[in-house]
Amino acid sequence: MNNKPTKAFTLTCIAMLIAGTTAFVIGLSNATMELNEKGYYFAILIFGLFSFVSLQKNVRDKLEGLEISKAYSIMCWVSSGTAIALLAIGLINAELLLSEKGFYAMAYLLSGFAAITVQKNVRDSQSA
Repeated sequence: MNNKPTKAFTLTCIAMLIAGTTAFVIGLSNATMELNEKGYYFAILIFGLFSFVSLQKNVRDKLEGLEISKAYSIMCWVSSGTAIALLAIGLINAELLLSEKGFYAMAYLLSGFAAITVQKNVRDSQSA
C-alpha cells in the first residue's frame, strides 16, 4: 500500500500554510496596536506552529513504535495547549472588533492545521 501523499495534496497543504501565516502577519502589520502586542501575537504564532509540528511528530513516532520519553510527550501536549490558550486569552482581552478577533483565530487555526499536515506529508513521503 502506497501511503505517499499526492503532489496536489502536498502543494495544497504548503499553500495553506503560506496563506494562513501570511494572512496572520499581514493582519498584524496592518493592525492599529502597539508593537509589543504585535510581537506577542507573532511569538504565539511561531510558538504554536513549532509546538504543533513537534506534537505531530511525537504522536507519529509513538504510532510507529519508536520510544518517546514521557517528559517530552507531556511537554508537546502542554506547549500546544499553551499556545492555543495564550492566543485565546490575548484575543479575549484585546480591544479589537469581533471580526478582527475571528480573523486572527481562523488564520492561526489554518496555519496550525496546515503545519501539522505539511509535517505529516513530509513524514509520509520519507517513509514511502
